[in-house]
Amino acid sequence: MNIKLLALDVDGTLLNSQFQVGEPNRRAIREAIAHGVVVVLVTGRRFVIAQPIALELDLTTPLISHNGALTKNPRTLEILDYHPLPAGLARRTVEIGREVGVDLVGCYDPEGVGRAVYEAVSEDNVKLRRYLERAPFVIEQVSDLRAYMREDPVQVMSSGPCARMDRFAQVLADGLRDQVRILKTAYPQKDFTIVDILAPECSKAAALATVVARYGLSRRQVMAIGDNHNDVDMLEFAGLSVVMENAEDHMKNLGYYVTGSNDEHGVAEAIERFIVGK
Repeated sequence: MNIKLLALDVDGTLLNSQFQVGEPNRRAIREAIAHGVVVVLVTGRRFVIAQPIALELDLTTPLISHNGALTKNPRTLEILDYHPLPAGLARRTVEIGREVGVDLVGCYDPEGVGRAVYEAVSEDNVKLRRYLERAPFVIEQVSDLRAYMREDPVQVMSSGPCARMDRFAQVLADGLRDQVRILKTAYPQKDFTIVDILAPECSKAAALATVVARYGLSRRQVMAIGDNHNDVDMLEFAGLSVVMENAEDHMKNLGYYVTGSNDEHGVAEAIERFIVGK
């Protein structure tokens, strides 16, 4: 196939279970680039915690972060595509979150590396606490998150046990309907789900389409690799789509090629099969 752009999800796809880029994946990405392929990271991560991975791989291509809400150059920090969540909807999201009893984080300021603003994190929400601590220099605690939200954030996010997050997503969907985009990244084996609330036009596919057009390519020339719910629209967009072996069964039953797991360097396997031709 005439693949010219490779769109890579990060967690559960590019990174292994130790959150590292294995050497086989690193080597395969270099080979893909040597074959003239544009490699683009497409992640739900905040820009600040995705940027180091792009720099580690020496990528100068656009970095799609926040599930498509913000695309920036990882080196120059130039904003290439940005779709913030209207402040009024962000405040309503906080109200609903308080009703359901979830912890919320507002992601702000596309300039620089951004910042995460929160009101409080429950004692039992260890994973969210660790998530915030991964970039402590851009965290701000406020007394009232709703009152703080006078400007449009990049997104609002929450995380916690799967059942609680499923209920939160459902209440949001019922209350806000098509006014926002609600994306879930679920890890049932860890009883952990991330819920991202974005502007309605945001998705990995929409942001990827903008980048593809920027390079003068067509979707038929795109290969996408992912593992989770928030990757589905990106997989549907791409001309060639690959799902990781570590994905949930419903993802592996979508009809796409299933590569090895993230601990088996499945990204490298897919690159070698469809791009390098080994």
